[in-house]
Amino acid sequence: MEANTRSTGRLPAAFLTPGSSSFMDFLGEHQPEMLPGNRQLPPVQGVVEAPHGTTIVAVTFPGGVVLAGDRRATMGNMIAQRDIEKVFPADEYSAVGIAGTAGLAVEMVKLFQLELEHFEKVEGAQLSLEGKANRLSTMIRSNLGMAMQGLAVVPLFAGYDVDRGRGRIFSYDVTGGRSEERNYATTGSGSVFARGAMKKLFRDDLTEEQATTLVVQALYDAADDDSATGGPDVARRIYPIITVITEDGFRRLGEDEAAELARAVLQARLEQPDGPRAALL
Repeated sequence: MEANTRSTGRLPAAFLTPGSSSFMDFLGEHQPEMLPGNRQLPPVQGVVEAPHGTTIVAVTFPGGVVLAGDRRATMGNMIAQRDIEKVFPADEYSAVGIAGTAGLAVEMVKLFQLELEHFEKVEGAQLSLEGKANRLSTMIRSNLGMAMQGLAVVPLFAGYDVDRGRGRIFSYDVTGGRSEERNYATTGSGSVFARGAMKKLFRDDLTEEQATTLVVQALYDAADDDSATGGPDVARRIYPIITVITEDGFRRLGEDEAAELARAVLQARLEQPDGPRAALL
């Protein structure tokens, strides 16, 4: 296909044939071997060891939704990477955070971005937020074979619903099952601890600043009890990735903004620590 394109200077016939607005359907028809779920893994004994991303959190506020993730990837009991990126824009009004097998998850995000862009170009309109959530569910389901071998991908999807005028959050299981979450959601190895923090800190009238502080608090609590979740690393200047999605679109907080939030949380914890060295009240 590539050689023919170079020799004639024209697009292959596959790109000129009317078809589905789904990029996955297009790829499945013309080059199915490129879909992650169609790859054949070599025979192995037991679960495959690969770097895993860990904790992702999301919370809604009256103006939109915040999606954030820690920066650590682990492989067994080892830290595989300290500054991995786990939160990505899906399109202008949505984002996806990844937990699970890091390499497959990043590849799935890139395919999801292409899926949404392809639909918009073919149809001349964006998918609804519900439609985007359904497309991601289909992608996760196509990875079920690898998930059964330990290479699972479990993302968290969040976005601003322009039709309803509010932020929404969707969680998934390894089979592609989709659930809409109210107010806040977590996924990954530290999700239990992060969810406990969010349950106590959430309010219906959070401002954007309070919502971003809340996700940092939740990730801090997750890192405090889950060794696979990385807390704010002041020495290396590695801080959580924090994104905000409102009617103005997707925005990732800059390094300085994330650092300021993390340092404020750390300072508050220093002033009132817990554990055996905490002052008795």
